Amino acid sequence: MKKIINLTISIILLINFSSCGGYKPVFDLSGFQFKIENYSIDGDKRLGKQIYYQLYNLSKTSNEGSKGIDISINISKSKNATSKNSAGKILEYNISITTEINVKDFLTRKNILVHTFYSASSYKVQDQYSDTVKLENKIIKDLTNKTYRDFLLKLSENIKKQ
Repeated sequence: MKKIINLTISIILLINFSSCGGYKPVFDLSGFQFKIENYSIDGDKRLGKQIYYQLYNLSKTSNEGSKGIDISINISKSKNATSKNSAGKILEYNISITTEINVKDFLTRKNILVHTFYSASSYKVQDQYSDTVKLENKIIKDLTNKTYRDFLLKLSENIKKQ
């Protein structure tokens, strides 16, 4: 009886493991080769450069047959108070980042991607001002990284289609 149970479990495990053969990760970079030929950054230059440098580092790994692209990044950040106490002191802020990215083929000048990305997050004011500033900077970094990841997914879809 134990041999039949062990054999059945072994067969089930073998089937489960063999069904994972066609797995492809979301950030599969094979076939996704590009080289940034020209770029422009408008709006908040610091945030735009963070996204650009991540893209530039990714494009440095490309080989000779990679597609040349022009990229234009227009990024803006807004910070609004969302709640105040009865004395008028701000208790919570909302930060939003809007990024318009336009990617064109360097040779044909055809649009590969034109998309606007929006990310927002709220945070509470801390007791110490320096803690509030650190929290704000961390949230801004997280929002720009989220925008970068979303952009990378859209770009990989559009480059592979062409």
